[in-house]
Amino acid sequence: MSVIIGMTMSLDGVVADRSGGATPLYPDLTEFDDNEIIQEFIESTGAVVMGSGSYDMAAGDFTGYEYQVPIFVLTHHPPDEVAKGHSEGGLTIEFVTDGLERAIKLAKFAAGERDVTVGGGANVTQQYIRAGLFDEFHIALVPLLLCEGLRLFEDISSELIELEQTRVIETPWAGHPDITYLVFRAVN
Repeated sequence: MSVIIGMTMSLDGVVADRSGGATPLYPDLTEFDDNEIIQEFIESTGAVVMGSGSYDMAAGDFTGYEYQVPIFVLTHHPPDEVAKGHSEGGLTIEFVTDGLERAIKLAKFAAGERDVTVGGGANVTQQYIRAGLFDEFHIALVPLLLCEGLRLFEDISSELIELEQTRVIETPWAGHPDITYLVFRAVN
C-alpha cells in the first residue's frame, strides 16, 4: 500500500490559471474513460483523501465519480448536507477536521491493501509534500507553458526532498494527444 499524491501540470509547474481554472490542462475529461494509466490508478486505489475545494467541485453529487471507494475530505467546516453518490460497499464520504495525519490514518485503514490517493488540489498536495506524508508522487506533464497561475512547487519546503523516478509513460491525456506521465517514489 502506498500513499500517492499527484497533479496534472504545465511544463512551467502551473496547475491552475489566474482564475483558478484548469481547462487548458483538461480540455476533454471524457478521454479519461479510455486511458489505461487512469484505469490502472483507479483500480489500485482503496481510499481517497481530498480537500474541501475538490469536494466542492462535485457540486453536491458524487454519482458516477471514478473512485467508488471511501473518501475522506479535509475541512475546517463540514457541510450540513453530504453530497449524493454514496454506494453500498463503495463510495462513502467522511469529513476530517483534525488534520492530515488523521485523514491518512483513516484512509489507510479503509483502503486495506490498496493504495490511498490524495485527490485534493494544489493546497492539499503542497501540505502533504511539506509533511512528508506520501510514498509516491505522480505528475502528468502537459506540453503547455501557462506562464501565470498557481504553481505546485511554490513554498513547499526549504528542505531537500529526494525522489526516485520509477516510471515514465507517454500517453494521451484529457484531450492532449501526448503527455508525459511521471512516477516518483519518495526516498527516505
